[in-house]
Amino acid sequence: MSKFLLPAAVVLVLLGIWEAGAQSGVIADILGIRESAGTVLVPAPSEIGESLWQDRELLLDNSWITMQEIGLGLAISVMVGIGFAIAMHLSEIMRHAFYPLVVASQTVPIVAIAPVLVILLGFGIGPKLAIIALICFFPITVATLDGLRAVDPAAVRMMRTLDADRLAILRRLELPAALPHFLSGAKIAVAIAAIGAVFGEFVSADEGLGHVIRQAQANLLTARVFAAVVVLSVFSLALFGLLSLIERRVSWWGKSVD
Repeated sequence: MSKFLLPAAVVLVLLGIWEAGAQSGVIADILGIRESAGTVLVPAPSEIGESLWQDRELLLDNSWITMQEIGLGLAISVMVGIGFAIAMHLSEIMRHAFYPLVVASQTVPIVAIAPVLVILLGFGIGPKLAIIALICFFPITVATLDGLRAVDPAAVRMMRTLDADRLAILRRLELPAALPHFLSGAKIAVAIAAIGAVFGEFVSADEGLGHVIRQAQANLLTARVFAAVVVLSVFSLALFGLLSLIERRVSWWGKSVD
């Protein structure tokens, strides 16, 4: 419990500074933003909280859409990431052929490839899932592959002396040893999945929190923008916490940094 006290104290202090700076107009002056016609361009935390309550139905309805996209995108990235990691671990040819491509996939700006995905996959959920999966599968793939390759060679030799075949070694030794690494990669993935979902909704969507943010920005409803971001952050933190709990339960032999 004590490990949460210091972060909570830091957050409260920052919120207090933010509240005072926004209410006094200091932040607006520092940023060179002038508020006019009653439009608040730099909302205080209290105004964001008010928007969370007043816009709760709008935020809840659209957050459900975004959460479904994040969940499905993460599921795709997990299946693809684990599959690629196992294939590259079992085959040196696959590793030499595909590992550079896996790395190169992260060098392509999403802003450049997103319109292409819309053309190829249409304006439905497809482009959003592709963007989330593209962002998330990299940490899962790399972390899982590192875990598979980090197994003690002496343990592999011992299993071979016991007449274990390649699949048995993978199933009984390498996959359990790689589980903590996979979960570490998955925690990184859930932390950035919301970014992919929102960006996908910016490009092609008429619903979801990304759509809410885009519409609120167009109408200078900055408190609503921040409220949507808060909902996204809470959901991502909840997913991260869930994976941390699973990590402690099912991979107790791995080292956790939580």
